[in-house]
Amino acid sequence: MTHVAKSPLNRRAFLRGAGVTLALPFLDAMRPVFGAAAKAASAESAVPRRMVCIQTNQGIMPQFFFPEKEGRDYAITPYLEKLSAHRSQYTVFSGVSLPGVSGGHLAEKCFITGTPHPDRGGFRNDISLDQFAAEQIGNQTRHPSLVLAMTTENKTLSYTRNGAPIPAESSPKKLFQKLFVQGKPEEVTATVEALRQGRSMMDFLTEETSRLNRSLSRDDQARLDQYLTSVRELEQRMESSEAWEQKPKPVVDAKAPDDITEGLQFVNKTGQLYDLMKLAIQTDSTRIISLFVDTTVIHNITHHGNRPDVVAELRAHEEGQFDVLGKFLSGLAEVKEGDANLLERTQVLYGTCMGSANSHSNVNLPVLLAGGGFKHGQHLAFDKEHNHDLSTLYVSMLQRLGIETSTFAAAKTTMRGLEVA
Repeated sequence: MTHVAKSPLNRRAFLRGAGVTLALPFLDAMRPVFGAAAKAASAESAVPRRMVCIQTNQGIMPQFFFPEKEGRDYAITPYLEKLSAHRSQYTVFSGVSLPGVSGGHLAEKCFITGTPHPDRGGFRNDISLDQFAAEQIGNQTRHPSLVLAMTTENKTLSYTRNGAPIPAESSPKKLFQKLFVQGKPEEVTATVEALRQGRSMMDFLTEETSRLNRSLSRDDQARLDQYLTSVRELEQRMESSEAWEQKPKPVVDAKAPDDITEGLQFVNKTGQLYDLMKLAIQTDSTRIISLFVDTTVIHNITHHGNRPDVVAELRAHEEGQFDVLGKFLSGLAEVKEGDANLLERTQVLYGTCMGSANSHSNVNLPVLLAGGGFKHGQHLAFDKEHNHDLSTLYVSMLQRLGIETSTFAAAKTTMRGLEVA
């Protein structure tokens, strides 16, 4: 009897009937049939993939960033020259923006949320790209995500599903301690007890709100249910944190850095954070990182009015930012992981909320994506007047992490022209 090999059932298959659509769970029938294919799929699923999202909030002078020619044979620009060692490992985008995201500097809170109209009254943000990913894969590491900022103010790139800002760690010294300094036994015990106390409070809160729920209107019940869902998610994170507290932290040769307090030294401080980000990835302490690079200290010269001396000063600062970014990429590329390196398995998104800080424009955003298992080495150029939706890139990034979604923010598809390696 001849056995005919069947094609595996698509993982995005649905049950449909009587107007009802139900997504199927992962079934054995969805596994590749042939041995080699099954092994390859298994190996791919075991590969740790990571995401790093970086925004610099005062824009990037476009004339020194964007290549003139699209495709793979573009002439390198002054800023991209700082990344030239990795030209084949990044894609630069032009003609992209986030639909409806306007308001000049106010758009900085929406760079990886894509939530429109931050300049309107009553604005409420949505979940950020990093936190969307952390909800799915964050439980695989000690820290579901790291939310960092090079800033002297209370700024962040990351937002919860309810649109609440997540406080960022801005001290490299404290970040090092959080990642690599093991607490004393009594401190660990105290932390675990605090987590358990917090979970007890959540249990009590759930009982009280359930009692309240019976007296509420249907709309209020829906709002309360959304709130309780957030509470349950918090409980799960607390349980995970308790388990990790019982495990020793990784040991590294590096020493804790001293914090830099001088504002104009923001490039050096960003470099410190990059170094710690690399260590966090290398030790698999986390697989999701966001970094808000606040360069408000040079805000005045971003309004350069094309004066040559001011443009030269601003260019020097911005080239410094690309210089430390290039070193970060090199650091990832130097660390081998199986048959690949960390850069090949780490998506590094770098960009800004403003196409031109000089005019407070929020279109034609300077953006690049390095590493992460894509076919890079190109300039994807879209219409500069009618921009392509940048959030389609975010869908591609999520899917490359193994997260099954076809939407994020305004996007309902992946980035056109960006293929998986």
